[in-house]
This record gives sequence, C-alpha cells and structure tokens, in this order.
Amino acid sequence: MSDDTIRLVTIGRILRRRWRLLTVLAVVGALVGYGASLLFPPRYTTSASVLLPGAWEERELLTQAEIATSSVVVDRAAATLGWTGVSGSELRDHVSAKAADGNIIKISGTADTPERAQRLSDQVAQQFVTFAARLAGDNTDPGSVAGPEALRKKVAETNRRITDLSEAADPGQTVESVQARTELAKLRTALQEAMKKLDEADPATDKGNMVVMGSAARPTGEAAPTGTQFIVAGALLFFLLAVIGHLTAARMSRRLRTEPEIAAALGSALLGTVDVPGERQAHRSEGRGPRARIRRLLGVDIRWDIPTPRTSGDEAGRQIRYRRVCARLRDQLPAPRRLLVVVPDGDEIARRAAGQLVAEAESDPSSSPSSRGYPMLRVVGVSVSQPMVPDRDTESGALVVLSAGSWTAEELAGIAEACADAGHEVVGIVVACMVRARPTRSAGPPRDAATPALAVRGHAPGGSV
Repeated sequence: MSDDTIRLVTIGRILRRRWRLLTVLAVVGALVGYGASLLFPPRYTTSASVLLPGAWEERELLTQAEIATSSVVVDRAAATLGWTGVSGSELRDHVSAKAADGNIIKISGTADTPERAQRLSDQVAQQFVTFAARLAGDNTDPGSVAGPEALRKKVAETNRRITDLSEAADPGQTVESVQARTELAKLRTALQEAMKKLDEADPATDKGNMVVMGSAARPTGEAAPTGTQFIVAGALLFFLLAVIGHLTAARMSRRLRTEPEIAAALGSALLGTVDVPGERQAHRSEGRGPRARIRRLLGVDIRWDIPTPRTSGDEAGRQIRYRRVCARLRDQLPAPRRLLVVVPDGDEIARRAAGQLVAEAESDPSSSPSSRGYPMLRVVGVSVSQPMVPDRDTESGALVVLSAGSWTAEELAGIAEACADAGHEVVGIVVACMVRARPTRSAGPPRDAATPALAVRGHAPGGSV
C-alpha cells in the first residue's frame, strides 16, 4: 500500500469495511457542526436597489458603491434606526454595496431578523440617495447654476432674432438672399445642437436625481452559513478526515507485502505460498474487555487494507500447494528431522496454514522404507513484541509461516533472532494467502488431514512461548 497509487477500489474498500466507524465519525461531526451553529446566531440578508440615471462610467459606479457604505451614510442610518446598543461602526460590518448592470447600486443589509434586515437596507439606501443629492448640490455653486440658465436664455433670444432676420430678409430668389437664409438656418441648427450637448453634460440635471427602486424584499430564509450547512459541513469534514487518515496510515505503513521483502527480513529462502480459505474472522483481532467490544462494535478489529481475497481452486488444488511445500522442505534438508513451525501470534491465516502443513507432513506419501519422508513438524506461536522460541531439543530447525502484509521488517527480524538464539536455523519461509474457496466438487469423504489438531503453545527448557 505504501507504494501503490490511491485508487477508487481502495476508497471503496474503506467505505465497505469501515462504514460503522465512518458513520459514527460523521454523526460526531454533525454534532460539532450543530454546536458551532449555536455560536453563530441566524442571519438574514436582503437588498435594496438604487437607480443612477444618466451616463455613468464603471469607475464612477464603483465610487458610488463605496460612498453607499461609507461611515457618513451608515452612521446616519444608524442614528435614524435608533437600535439600542448598535452603532454605526457595528453596522458597517453588516452593510455591503455593489454596482450591478444598468447603473444600479445594490445595497445589502444583514441582521438577526428579517424585519431588521429589511429596515437596514431601506434606510441605508435612503441615506445614500440623500447624501449623494447633497454632494451634487454642494458641487454646483450659484455661478455654475446661473451660467447655463443665462446661456439658454441667450440662445432662445438668438433664435428669435434669427427668425426675425430670416423673415426680414429679401424674399426674392437672388443669390445673396438665398445665402443669407441658408447661413441663418445653419446658425439655428448649430445653436440647438450646442444646447442639446449642454443639457446632456449637465451633472446637476443627469446625475443628481438618484431613485430608490422600491423597498427591500423581506428575506424568507437565513443567510449562509445556515445551521443546516454547519451540520452538513461538520459531518462531511469528519468523514473526509477519517478517509484521509486511513489512506495516510496505509501509505505510511511499513508492513511487508511481497515475498522477496519477507525473505530478506527473515534471511531465508521462500519455499512457496499456500492458500487458506477465507473466513470473516480471519483478520479479526483478538481481545476482551470494553475496549475490544468497542472495537468490534465499530468494526475496527478487522483490517481494511487487506485486498479482497481472490477465488481459488478446489480443495485438491490447495492441497497440491501444501504437498509441494513439504516436498521442497524434504529435498532441502539433508536428512529427515523434526522442525518447529513458527507462527506469529495473532496471524490466524498463518496458523491455519501451519496446521494444514502439519497434517500434510503427517500423511507422508512415501511407501518404500528407503525413501526419505517429510520432516516432523510442530507448531509454536511466537509473540512479535517479545519473541521467544523453544530451545533446541528434539527439533533442529524452524520453518516460519506467516501471511503477507501483516508484519514489519523489524518484527520479522526479531523472530529470526529469536530462532537463532534458541539454536534453530530458519530453513524456509511459507507465505499464507487468504482466498475464497469454491464448493468441493469431489463426492468422496474429506481427508483426515483437513482438520488437524494444532499445538498452539510449545514448551521447552529454554522458556515458554
């Protein structure tokens, strides 16, 4: 797992084998989210729109949005509202404004009730319009106001004078009269266009009449984040943290999973791999007490990082693997002798495989007295935390049986050192793999070796294991 890429099948395995723990953590996260929602009271937000007539550039609209949330406008709104214990500086954190399409400034207000949010938005919008109108009035002094008006009067008077001159001109069709009337018409047209442009450029007439486009709508729902969002976010956060924690622990795991790594850690040769029909309890950790019961209840007593067992052949095919291991062990030893089958404590798959090896060795197929038979095997369990192997007595050698992906290199090295301290040479390694068994097709009775009796603990003068 440490070198594998994270795939969807890995996520699916976590969800399938840790769904109880993930569900409990999601519920805990939801409770934490609910507690967080109590610290943040519900908020309601609504908006009021202010129309700015005339031609406005984008930077001018941004300036007006900043003015709408300025301290002057918000302080006046706070004074008008008269809410107890609420000042203008506090309201500024609950008011925002942005420029929308169509020369519209949207002013949003947030409060703890829908009514207060509506009143806040309406009041800030009204104060903004009043303040903007006052700014426009302050920027137009009497001289600047009288100038355009006097100019309009002059233009109107000039138009009347042009009309009089045109009527008094020679009504004949002489060249001079036609040219005079043409020049007068051009002069009148130029004056009209100039006045039109003056009216369009007059800020007092175009940009001074802002309009509040109705009262703000009363909000019907809470503003984000709502209590439901807090609860969902808490549950999702704890769920994702649990999944990420599983993946991180798996990638940091130092358990050996390949046969070459296991052989190198024990310093011996691999004799082969054998199949063990899978059971639900195969990877379930043993233990009693409240902690063990809680682990079983949450489903964390079963390892999730073990791949899904592959489907094996029938019973006869599995027994062939055990016979081949026994045959390789017989061929490797110079003479028949007794061996210890060392199994790490807690490795139920390896223990079942060791029992099958013992049964296979006892059912020696050798028929002639001259042929060398299988060695005699005795199973002993060894604690990986404090490994202790019986001293050399009738057995002279050790065969280590274990499952892949269960032990680290340091733990296996400790077992090898314990065998060496007891005077046993590790003559070989057998890796047990859990598989899904198919129904046996043979109609005959099962072999007697199918259910061997295991020697779980061995005793020798050197100590007990």
